[in-house]
Amino acid sequence: MSFYNPWFLLFIPVVFLLGYFIKNKKRNPGFRFSSTGIIRHSGKSLRMLLFSNLIYIRCAALSLMLIALARPQTPVQDSLRRSDAVDIILTVDVSASMLAEDFNAKGKRQNRIDAVKSILPDFISSRKNDRVGMVIFATRAFIAAPLTFNHEWVLTRAQDLQAGVLGNRTAIGSAIATSLNRLKRSKAKSKVIILLTDGRNNAGEITPETASAIAKALGVKLYTIGVGTYGLALFPIRDNSGSVMGYNSIKTDIDEPLLRNIARETGGRYFRVSDIDSLKKVYKEIDHMEKLYMEERAYDEYNELFGRFLIAGLFVLLLEIGLSNTILRKIP
Repeated sequence: MSFYNPWFLLFIPVVFLLGYFIKNKKRNPGFRFSSTGIIRHSGKSLRMLLFSNLIYIRCAALSLMLIALARPQTPVQDSLRRSDAVDIILTVDVSASMLAEDFNAKGKRQNRIDAVKSILPDFISSRKNDRVGMVIFATRAFIAAPLTFNHEWVLTRAQDLQAGVLGNRTAIGSAIATSLNRLKRSKAKSKVIILLTDGRNNAGEITPETASAIAKALGVKLYTIGVGTYGLALFPIRDNSGSVMGYNSIKTDIDEPLLRNIARETGGRYFRVSDIDSLKKVYKEIDHMEKLYMEERAYDEYNELFGRFLIAGLFVLLLEIGLSNTILRKIP
């Protein structure tokens, strides 16, 4: 059993000390007798003992109420908190090339950004006790969601992802640096960046090599994912209203050596995916590798016991009032 407000318990000795001084300060009335020999060996009855110690019954009642104010609790054993001590930043490329339609979903062509949006909810939902954040990047990097336990918020931001809103170039170094800025104050046992891109670094003021060196110094692990089919991919041509007029073939240009090196340098891994099934498997594999279970001596749910002590205190108080006004009534 534990107490939510244990400092109330400090008043219990004070209550009994006050009761002791009050009892010994009072003078009991008496009668004059020429001789006490008749009652000297008669002893004390239970009634006399109760009468002389009536103040302690009230002290007991007040003590039970103080225990109730201290809020005694017992943990619900099934609610022992297990946590994955991992902070994760999902770093997603949203350059215009992510609109290339080289993925397949149930027999229909799907662009890269929609494929990513379709698998992120399963990954985020699987990290129930982790903090998850999101950084999106193209020509520049932008914090879409800070590290948070509010996964619903991150899921909402993930579903709002749109390719082309941050430019047409790819700043991988800036994306890593922005992600690291979210993790630099993290006290998690494991800090992870999962970077997904379909291109090579051609923008930003910081190089991926420099950013990955900082990540290594901070103890941040980088998993990198190169997304896109091998060879040519269909890229939609749209008119001013946004309707697709036709398609161009563009070459998938992923800097695999770079992504492989920055992952290896930080203790992570590089993955190449060219279809939605392999993308799902990659996130599941990362999810499995980054399960760091820790059992905290903390509980999410408690049984509140203050009501029992409060009722007991009131009962003892009523008992004391009843006795002092009936069989233990004092005659002036």
